[in-house]
Amino acid sequence: MTFHDRLHCGLLSPSDAGKEVVLAGWVDALRDHGEVLFIHLRDRSGIVQIVFSPESSGEEVCVLAGGLKSEYCVHIKGRVVKRVEGTENPGITTGGIEVVAEELTILSKAGTLPFQISEKSMVAGASAKRDEAVAEDLRLQYRYLDLRRPTMQGHLIKRHRVIKTVRDFLDEQGFIEVETPMLTKSTPEGARDYLVPSRHYPKNFYALPQSPQLFKQLLMVSGMERYFQIVRCFRDEDLRPNRQPEFTQLDLEASFIDEEFIYALFEELSVRMFRIGGIELPRPYPRMTWLDAMNSTGSDRPDVRFGMTFKDATDIFAGTSYSIFKQILGRGGCIKGINVKGQSERLSKNVLQNEYAKEIVPGFGAKGMTWMRVVENGLESNIVQFFSDFERQEILSRFEAEKGDVILMIADPSWSLVCSALGQLRLHLADRLGLIPEDLFCPLWVTDFPLFEAAEHGVTSSHHPFTMPDRTDFDPENIEELLSLKSRAYDLVMNGEELGGGSIRINDRTLQNRIFKALGLSDTDVEEKFGFFLKALEYGAPPHGGIALGVDRVVAMILGTSSIREVIAFPKNRSAFCPLTEAPSAVAASQLAELGLLDLGGAQTLPGTTEQQDLIDSLSWVSRIALNDAERPAITAAVADARALADLVKNKCGDHEPMFSVVTVANRTREGTAPRVSAFAETGEIFKNAPAEKGGYFKVAGILE
Repeated sequence: MTFHDRLHCGLLSPSDAGKEVVLAGWVDALRDHGEVLFIHLRDRSGIVQIVFSPESSGEEVCVLAGGLKSEYCVHIKGRVVKRVEGTENPGITTGGIEVVAEELTILSKAGTLPFQISEKSMVAGASAKRDEAVAEDLRLQYRYLDLRRPTMQGHLIKRHRVIKTVRDFLDEQGFIEVETPMLTKSTPEGARDYLVPSRHYPKNFYALPQSPQLFKQLLMVSGMERYFQIVRCFRDEDLRPNRQPEFTQLDLEASFIDEEFIYALFEELSVRMFRIGGIELPRPYPRMTWLDAMNSTGSDRPDVRFGMTFKDATDIFAGTSYSIFKQILGRGGCIKGINVKGQSERLSKNVLQNEYAKEIVPGFGAKGMTWMRVVENGLESNIVQFFSDFERQEILSRFEAEKGDVILMIADPSWSLVCSALGQLRLHLADRLGLIPEDLFCPLWVTDFPLFEAAEHGVTSSHHPFTMPDRTDFDPENIEELLSLKSRAYDLVMNGEELGGGSIRINDRTLQNRIFKALGLSDTDVEEKFGFFLKALEYGAPPHGGIALGVDRVVAMILGTSSIREVIAFPKNRSAFCPLTEAPSAVAASQLAELGLLDLGGAQTLPGTTEQQDLIDSLSWVSRIALNDAERPAITAAVADARALADLVKNKCGDHEPMFSVVTVANRTREGTAPRVSAFAETGEIFKNAPAEKGGYFKVAGILE
């Protein structure tokens, strides 16, 4: 048996009729017609039908074929023939031919499958798509089987072609791919680091990189000028449904450039990437400042596939007598709204008032929502009577309202809360009402982000501390001035998803030190965390900038998958756990000892140790029940009685163990064995401690993905 002359199943065609071929692959499906057996043979290239019959295959081969099962790995030698007219299968690319088997070798058998793998029917017009819902964790546990499915292999092949397109294009543009370290120094970049202990340097740690940020800037200092890397990054972030602790990004940096270079480069690159999936992106990409994005959509990654953008109504109600609006505006607040065009019939008064105003919008963080339906004679709602004629007319004009429209407004003293809540409401309604066009891709550059954000003590970086500000003449100790600074940062956004982001970087040590000072970092902190980097800036660092693109996210969007896990070969699940390898897992104490981690805490006091020094405090701490001064004497007396009783038993028994009596097993929770409705449920008293109740059930927070 040889493999050097093997052909691929999916590449056979009618022109191969009469040819002797050698094939190898997996049994995708079987169909037994008595003396004649048909199988679908699958390899990475596709599927071809194999026929076993006594006349052409011989009795010995037919007997062996009779023992085949799904996913057996086999080697077959046979002859290609055209199918009889009327028996063709248009569902597979080789549906016009079949291979008459002459030899069969079973290379490996397969056990009982945990789920169906075949995706193609052996009968024309029938569907073999799996009709049972397979739990994702089960798929990940048997990922090596899940990846046999043509759909999953197609995803990984397309991913390969997208990445190849990236490499080919950047090579054309003079970029050099350089690998940067996986074991590096822990630096603050927004998320928690994954730490790796060092055996050679006990009680010291490497960090897995959240991004190659500092190294790629050092490559610019080194004169590399144009660098890129398809790189693995690691972030120990809070769990989210579509996030992975390890992910792949396209990382890029270039010297002697400005923002326009990045815009032009990545527009052309992203157009080529999406073309792999048969998607043509419109050019040029529009641009929107961060402030405009927040004011019009409530998001720094706006979805512009549909309208329903915000209208500011603050000035309309400057002299209002409506007390709620008057109070909010008196506290410096704002009022914004959206017009849901032509949806009045689908958004009834009950839906608007009881679902959105009372439940959904408060879930977005707002205290409430004002709604108005546009009718023949103007506006209709439960509060419109509190508005003046001028306010009503201005609302109709400002929102370009027509009969059948619904106007929704949110008011609050906090501008950011209004934007956030109204932005979530906009997306919720668009999804519920089917207003988002399918198969539409709208790329967008978002620019001019704030350089800093307010923090509990001072400010923090909106992106990272190496981002160039829009001006350099600022006072690092003036919080108000710092919050007014804009950054030379930019994000590439598509359909409400951030695909990537970057910035022009700081290449001057003095300016970088002022940024660190604004962030409240001491000279010691700066030297400890960034000393090596700041030293490099003293040696002729060129102007430079870059961007990073999330490869998993981009490929998932190109292929239209529901999750990035569908385009990653061996992903973690939603809980950052690997069902296949069962990682993370415990390690042997000997390994921890070798790394010097067994006594890493040293003489540090463990939580609760102080409380355990006093018996009464220990009981309070273990039971999580606080004791006030009035209660302590009674508890102390009870403990003393218990101790006295224990001593008495010990003195009476001496060295003998106390005797025990086993109580007869009985139902101690309720009388009888028949189920019954609690009287407290019938009276409703059972709900008196519920935080909320709905429809005779405890109401709990929804869990949304």
